[in-house]
Amino acid sequence: MKYRTVFDIIGPIMIGPSSSHTAGAARIGRVARTLFNGDPTQANIHLYGSFAQTYKGHGTDVAVVGGILDFDTHDPRIQESESLAKKAGITVIFHEEDAITDHPNTMRIVLENDQKSMELVGISIGGGKIEIIEMNGFKLRLSGNHPAIFVVHHDRYGVIAAVSNLLAKYEMNIGHMEVSRREKGEEALMVMEVDQNVEQKLLDELSSLPNIKLVSNIHE
Repeated sequence: MKYRTVFDIIGPIMIGPSSSHTAGAARIGRVARTLFNGDPTQANIHLYGSFAQTYKGHGTDVAVVGGILDFDTHDPRIQESESLAKKAGITVIFHEEDAITDHPNTMRIVLENDQKSMELVGISIGGGKIEIIEMNGFKLRLSGNHPAIFVVHHDRYGVIAAVSNLLAKYEMNIGHMEVSRREKGEEALMVMEVDQNVEQKLLDELSSLPNIKLVSNIHE
């Protein structure tokens, strides 16, 4: 991913010490919390490569837990996030993984409660910037820096057109779009990065379309 300005290289306002290991980790955790769309009771955090080797010294552990608690990168509560998660009834378990990944700063987060679970894989690419590369087994490529809509649906003719037409009705411009499916005719995932935050009315209308199973979104 290319950097657009010098501020992308310097990184965001954040609780230190590292933009890649702290701010990036917090953003991955926060995206996971947003897409889970609820309060988890357990978070399994699998760390790979550099994350696994240095997460305690670089504050990756408190940062990702802070993200799961919906704290921004500069929120001072990040430093107390593990105790705050415990008070919120969230059991956090860290796993140091030996598997070699394509990127050294890779993290897999599994959030659960009594009703559902969600798995997300993200990488921190530096300067506080991240990419989400997998969700519930679906491969994707999402920056996490723009508003986005996630649509889980049955792989049927006309679903993509119906969703696109509804976004056109709301004058939503799609900057990036990906569609992934496990098998032909089975469950599929549609991800769209858009130019502005999404109204709840649009999300409700998307949810009511035929063959739609789940709709979620990320705000800017």
